[in-house]
Amino acid sequence: MSHKRIPKRKAAMAVGGVVALGAAAILLPNANASQDGASDGVAAAPKTLKAGDASDLATRLAGTLGDAYAGAWYDGEDKQLVVNVVRGENTMALKVRSAGAEVRWVDNSMTELEAGAGTLKSEATIPGTSWAVDPRTNKILVTADSTVTGDKWDQLESTVENLGSGMATLKKSAGTFRTFASGGDAIFAGGARCSLGFNVTAGDGSPAFLTAGHCAAAGDQWSDQQGGEPIATVDQALFPGAGDFALLTYDDPATDAPSEVNVGGQTVPIVQAAEATVGQQVFRMGSTTGLADGLVLGLNATVNYPEGTVTGLIQTDVCAEPGDSGGSLFTQDGLAIGLTSGGSGDCTVGGETFFQPVTTALEAVGATLGAGGQAGGQEQGAGQDAGDGEAGADDQAGAGDQAGAGDQAGAGDQAGAGDQADGQDGAGGQDGTGTGSGRHSGQDSGLSRTH
Repeated sequence: MSHKRIPKRKAAMAVGGVVALGAAAILLPNANASQDGASDGVAAAPKTLKAGDASDLATRLAGTLGDAYAGAWYDGEDKQLVVNVVRGENTMALKVRSAGAEVRWVDNSMTELEAGAGTLKSEATIPGTSWAVDPRTNKILVTADSTVTGDKWDQLESTVENLGSGMATLKKSAGTFRTFASGGDAIFAGGARCSLGFNVTAGDGSPAFLTAGHCAAAGDQWSDQQGGEPIATVDQALFPGAGDFALLTYDDPATDAPSEVNVGGQTVPIVQAAEATVGQQVFRMGSTTGLADGLVLGLNATVNYPEGTVTGLIQTDVCAEPGDSGGSLFTQDGLAIGLTSGGSGDCTVGGETFFQPVTTALEAVGATLGAGGQAGGQEQGAGQDAGDGEAGADDQAGAGDQAGAGDQAGAGDQAGAGDQADGQDGAGGQDGTGTGSGRHSGQDSGLSRTH
């Protein structure tokens, strides 16, 4: 599989079929546009940037501005980085403009916003809630699902109000927060269905892949067919806690695991891992719902699932459903961004969705991804000169020799697997009874090895 394994004997026969996601964009003509941030009205000349380069520039400016920095987001329509600067920090604003970004004056500092998130953690960690800093509003976005009612709602509402005027907004979601286990290509274990995220190379050089950590509770061995022979074994997993990711190593050491995503008869080469940027357009591939797109809404999100609290996630408006867990979140130019964790709603009514950052997962498990063999947190040097926005993802073209599109029809034949839903996701996900305990007894506090 392109997300699936391709045994080397098949790889020699495969026909190159890699295409850019421009084709996928045709499948999604109503792709969401990024929301614009308000300008401060002062003449400036922000540079045109790719999303990946904007992310690098935001990271650099965060270090330069110190306490004057209050977040940033990517304006996908104008292809510019907008940086929040605490009101009155004129010298820092000049640095932002000289670096090629647009300045937006705000009242809440990042320190104040993070302190507010800390208060929510200590006073309102209620299953069915989440929060993340939204740099576009310069507030904390707090969301409660349909299970948060009565005294729990009153507690959450009171905590938000006590943060002070202008610090947070409270939103009610019609759905229920749950892990989306049951998502590119389908993988199966113990009656559960998830999705393969990205093929990687494990620290010992063996072929492996990433998926959601909560999927690992369903079993150690996973197959690419329902009821089929195992092809991979869980090596490390984390859920709940500071992430939701797992590393599975292929049982056949000769497996050729190309760095690409199957988007339904076509493949997108994945060239490297990258940090998400608020406002960035992203695509999600899952075995249940296929290809969907949307925008990044928040970073470092905290989600209180029924199984426990997970921190450090990416919040988006990309839809997902049971079975999509572990699936790929990526960009049009081949950057690996995240792994599907969970959320509320579905692909009919929409909802909130959360993703494990790929860079964090790679660093934690010691794996590498992409044609250049980048490890987590070291993915792109192009952003070091993020002014021109030309470096980086375009060099993926050479990855077109990662053949295998012809071997990917298997993704389509998983369609009927949805009828496994006999309790698969019932009360918060099919893995609700075992996640964070039992087989992976160490998952609450940190990475656990299963063999």
